[in-house]
Amino acid sequence: MKGNAPVLLSAFLGLALTGCDASGDGERRFPEPDRPVSEVVSAQFSTEDQRDSRGEAQTVMDLAEIEPGMTVADIGAGNGYYTVRLAERVGSEGRVLAQDIDQGALDRLGRRVERYRLDNVSIRRGEFSDPRLPDNSFDRIFMVHMYHEIEQPYEFLWRMWPALRAEGQVVVVDVDRPTDAHGIDPLLLSCEFSRVGYELVAFKDAPELSGYYAQFKAAADRPEPGEIKPCRSDSVTPG
Repeated sequence: MKGNAPVLLSAFLGLALTGCDASGDGERRFPEPDRPVSEVVSAQFSTEDQRDSRGEAQTVMDLAEIEPGMTVADIGAGNGYYTVRLAERVGSEGRVLAQDIDQGALDRLGRRVERYRLDNVSIRRGEFSDPRLPDNSFDRIFMVHMYHEIEQPYEFLWRMWPALRAEGQVVVVDVDRPTDAHGIDPLLLSCEFSRVGYELVAFKDAPELSGYYAQFKAAADRPEPGEIKPCRSDSVTPG
């Protein structure tokens, strides 16, 4: 499961860093990302039958070591592909919080949850810069094919950090391509997480996921917003 994590861990530490936003207004607490941000697209990444034929959700849940009784969050849940499968995996003693910024998607997901009678699923609307997750609540937080759409990644990750339990981890599935083409270089992803107080613990190239799998844990300390230095995307080179 550890895969290429040591290579990534050493590689992103060598990335050049820029200072925080220097607009001079003194009001911005978090830096802007030094890279483009993808436009938010339809919640339908591909059909669920296609994803299941590749064994996507099963692979991700196995890599994340999801077990009955866990409490997990599905960020950018959309129509609920992962939500319903996580609900089955964690069982009646577990909990799933499905979050999205699209109220229409949440309404559709709510109807699906009712139809499937998923009593262990809750739904919450998030914000562009804040997932609005309760503190010390989650064993795993999933961010699948959506991280590149977050407009304020440093603030978003900073506000998400307290939601992890002591052994909690964040799972990211994404594609190795430019951030304005609905993906993100894994070295840049790791650097951004690192700047906000996370440590990479696992990485795997995974064609069956249409991309790669990365897993992070909270570091011992979370920096103050003004201490965060954004990673320079133009400093990332092929490894």
